[in-house]
Amino acid sequence: MFSRVHASAFAVALLAFGLTAASVAAQDYPARPITIIVPQPPGGGTDIISRLVGAKLSAQLKQTVVIENKTGAGTVVGTVAAANASPDGYTLLAGLNANMAVNSSIYAKLAYDPINDFTAVGMMAEFPFVLVVSKDFPAKSVKDLIAMAKAKPGEINFASAGNGSGQHLSMELFKLMTGTNLTHVPYRGASPAYTDVISGRTPVFFDNLSSALGQIKSGNVRALAVTGKERSPSLPDVPTVAESGVPGYQNYVWFGLWAPKKTPQAIIDKLHAEVKKAIADPEMQKRITADAGVPMKTPLADIEPMVKAEIAKWADVVKRANISIQ
Repeated sequence: MFSRVHASAFAVALLAFGLTAASVAAQDYPARPITIIVPQPPGGGTDIISRLVGAKLSAQLKQTVVIENKTGAGTVVGTVAAANASPDGYTLLAGLNANMAVNSSIYAKLAYDPINDFTAVGMMAEFPFVLVVSKDFPAKSVKDLIAMAKAKPGEINFASAGNGSGQHLSMELFKLMTGTNLTHVPYRGASPAYTDVISGRTPVFFDNLSSALGQIKSGNVRALAVTGKERSPSLPDVPTVAESGVPGYQNYVWFGLWAPKKTPQAIIDKLHAEVKKAIADPEMQKRITADAGVPMKTPLADIEPMVKAEIAKWADVVKRANISIQ
């Protein structure tokens, strides 16, 4: 008969074998190409940063890293595909605010859970937004805009790249924190929005700084404030929203890598070290800052708490602003 002592010894042996197998797997990893699923189209911010980091990881790991743009339903289709992938370290997800923090609140039914279905691998970079207005718009500062909006509630239009987008949520957060009322005009992306922002038809726009820089420097629009903790080196003379009369206002679009839940911790640790090394590379940092971004150095243990805090933050904004996507 199998005694309790033998059973305990057997269990310990199995545990030791499992740990050894995981360690060996991590040592051999990666033995074949790694795929990073980007849940957005080519050419956007998520795609660009994923390709930059993917190229560095490929060189460091001496293994091919494939970028697969899997789009549909915003970011949902690609994210679900990553959640359902084998948890072996060979399929990763490019995550950002939209799919990892906001979708939980704006979709009535979501086919994945950003916390329960994924394990963080590492953060890559964050990019602030910038509040721009048409060049002939009367407001010369954030305080001017607040005063105008309070004097004419609902009469000033603001653009976004779509309902529930980062541009939309940036303004909804601003409205809640300032007690103002501006009218939302959603567009199919930033490019069509700029047509009406520049003409003054929809004169106010919170856009990603990286995509807005060209419009600002060409004189098509004026920048009133950036949304980061500090002023951006790309626009050193433009104040932050917080220092312009809205203390505590802060918003970035951030990008990171996630793996399906149950990916072995040894592989997660190895990938995190490689992502950290890639982001620390001087050339990589130069590329990120040239695009108005900030390289992220978030410790692995701090990523999930950060995402949970972001989920709570935007859930409150979404609820109070009554935003939904069916």
